[in-house]
Amino acid sequence: MQEPTRLRRAAAAVLTLAIFLGVSVTGLVTAAPARADDIRNREYWLDAYGISKAWAVSQGAGVKVAIIDSGVDGTHPDLSGAIAGGTDVSGAGTADGQKGIGSEPVHGTLVASLLAGRGHLASGATPSPGQVGAGGDGVIGAAPQAQLLTVSAWLGSPNPAGRGIDEQIPDAVRWAVDNGAKVINMSLGSTSTAWPQSWDAAFQYAEQKDVVIVAAAGNRASGSAQVGAPATIPGVLAVGGLNYDGTASQDSSSQGITIGVSAPAEKLVGALPGGGYADWSGTSGAAPIVSGVAALIRSKYPDMSAAQVINRIISTAKSAGSPRPNAIYGYGLLDAQAALTADVPAVTANPLGNISDWIKIHRRGALPSAPAPSQDATPPSAAPTLPDPTVPAALAPSELDSSLPMALVLGFSGLVAAILVGGSVHVLVVRRRLMAQAEVGGGPAGSGEDSAVGQNGKGGPKSAESGEP
Repeated sequence: MQEPTRLRRAAAAVLTLAIFLGVSVTGLVTAAPARADDIRNREYWLDAYGISKAWAVSQGAGVKVAIIDSGVDGTHPDLSGAIAGGTDVSGAGTADGQKGIGSEPVHGTLVASLLAGRGHLASGATPSPGQVGAGGDGVIGAAPQAQLLTVSAWLGSPNPAGRGIDEQIPDAVRWAVDNGAKVINMSLGSTSTAWPQSWDAAFQYAEQKDVVIVAAAGNRASGSAQVGAPATIPGVLAVGGLNYDGTASQDSSSQGITIGVSAPAEKLVGALPGGGYADWSGTSGAAPIVSGVAALIRSKYPDMSAAQVINRIISTAKSAGSPRPNAIYGYGLLDAQAALTADVPAVTANPLGNISDWIKIHRRGALPSAPAPSQDATPPSAAPTLPDPTVPAALAPSELDSSLPMALVLGFSGLVAAILVGGSVHVLVVRRRLMAQAEVGGGPAGSGEDSAVGQNGKGGPKSAESGEP
């Protein structure tokens, strides 16, 4: 079977799991941060994708969203009060998950600000009536009242603590589910469409606990020409990236049949650890915008299943490309207002599939590792290449009619006996007749000549009436 080999190769590929950070950000991170009062005006996606209108219906209150990433700096002014808990699964971070780690330690804070940033009040300013978030300055996320769970993982470079991605990701997903996350954001991925088998149970666990998982599709500029895991896992809402004008991004997106919806991935602005800001790009930014909309829906409809939440997002998306869905845009462009307010028929199953069924079909060939044999154990013989010979099975005595064979045997024996008796009688009759003829002719009994004369009447005894002496 080739399945175990394929899985080993997949696991090796996923070990290079990285965050999808736009290549232009690295230079901007060290530059002077943008002024806070410019930030809000640069968040074009709030109006263009119906998010600001959706806030009239829901702002994500009461929903916990887990961010599995490089760590989130909860001390940033725009994230004040947003962090509801955290952990580290790498062994190299801090217990609260708020220390930036990995190849891009700023990444998690950028992601968190687009998802649940609250903004802040400028010095000396007062809140305006009906104000959304904590103030009009800084970054405000798609779900400004949602609570964040930060799970720090070491991504994009060798982990000094020695824990690999095949261990970190399952631990992160399980922790998020067990700590009340209703949505999980994963702005990370690999160049492989497959994932380690060690991930299966954790994603199935999230599915069984009715958690929405959103993942970035990947960036061509980062080497991901096609969608990679975890965005390829059945049931996960994969997010493609768009340019400023709403067309598919060539650098900040990838393509693949698992894309569910597309969202802005270019000319983004987000919060940096330490209180700064930066322009950035990538589906790493598109994913938390969609995760924020999922939080808005789960806040407005707390009894709605994860499958229905995902269905609302993709079924209300604005069509783009052909057919629908397609490998570039998925079902289309995100429309947050429609996702919150449209009349969408209920579904009972996730339209993007489910990991439980996938495991039943595709993991059948993956056999558990056998224990190593002892040194004195007899080596197992090679597997047979020919089938075992087919041996005819004898019928049980009860399956035969015993009266028929007995009749045949007795009948045959009687026939033989009759033939013998008949032959013997015939011989005796013939012999007596010959003896009687011999006595009448005076010849020796049994003489052939006498027998012949006696039989034809010639040379026989003279008649007493002849008158001769």
